[in-house]
Amino acid sequence: MRTSIPSTLLKIIAFVLCFSAQSTANAGTFPDQPIRIVVPFSPGGGTDFVSRLVGTKLAELTGWQVIIENRPGAGGNLAVDAVAKAPADGYMLVMAQPDNASLGPWLYSSVSYDTVKSFSPVIQVSITPEAIASSAKSTIKTPEDLVAKGKSSQGLKWSTAGAGTMGHLIGEDFKTRTQINLLQVPYKGASPALTDVMGGSVDVYIGTLASTVALVESGRLNLVAVATAKRSPRYPDVKTLDETVSKGVDFGVWMGLLAPVGTPPEVVALLNKEINRVLQLPDVISKMAETGVEPVGGSSADFAAFVKKDYERWGALAKTSGVKLD
Repeated sequence: MRTSIPSTLLKIIAFVLCFSAQSTANAGTFPDQPIRIVVPFSPGGGTDFVSRLVGTKLAELTGWQVIIENRPGAGGNLAVDAVAKAPADGYMLVMAQPDNASLGPWLYSSVSYDTVKSFSPVIQVSITPEAIASSAKSTIKTPEDLVAKGKSSQGLKWSTAGAGTMGHLIGEDFKTRTQINLLQVPYKGASPALTDVMGGSVDVYIGTLASTVALVESGRLNLVAVATAKRSPRYPDVKTLDETVSKGVDFGVWMGLLAPVGTPPEVVALLNKEINRVLQLPDVISKMAETGVEPVGGSSADFAAFVKKDYERWGALAKTSGVKLD
């Protein structure tokens, strides 16, 4: 006795087989075109440094074509939004961080992406402290000097890489904790903010330690403090805000690569594997260490869980601060 298979079931089977074959083909031929790593800030900052280091070494290690593309604006949200809307094929990634992945959706009602739902996390690349720096000519040299300037009639002019960035929210938190007059001065990226700090038009800059190291080493900036609970191994003599004027402050900056949601798991796995190899290279480790950055690596699943937790943490801080940017 012959049993006929319903046509609907045959269509489902055909679709599944076709999809599986296509996924295998995608993974087998990936990449057959350049991979773009989108940087949410202008050239010259810490995110740009890490992105270019990882992108260059990934190309050298694998023979792939890797392009670094800077797209500053709206605290990095423009770049993240562009990648969220890109084809889910692994050819466009964003070097995300708390500014745009954990804060942007909470601060901008116009942001259309949901960091947890709109992306396939690939890998956590690094971690570095947030650092506060002043001009070498400035009288602000210690955490206590920050508070003293903030309590003066002029107040403390606090520059950041953009409105809605991590430095912005840390400033609001610091102002509340210390009861000072802190004036936010946002820029489009770290480089222009640092230029104005060195020029004396603003008092201090807060951003990744990596974005300040070259200028500190050249004698143009003074490192005032770090915003993590522990001192930086790169600058063990620089005190934390937590141990001096603002107990409980602990803010580190992670960086990691996100792909659009729906990117084939095989492609995510391949990217994760190769970037983990990059992060284990001795010269990558040493170059990151020179700027106060530590490589992380690990699985895409671990990174996804980390992003979810960090997203919830910053959401709570954003609500407490009352900051809303549109």
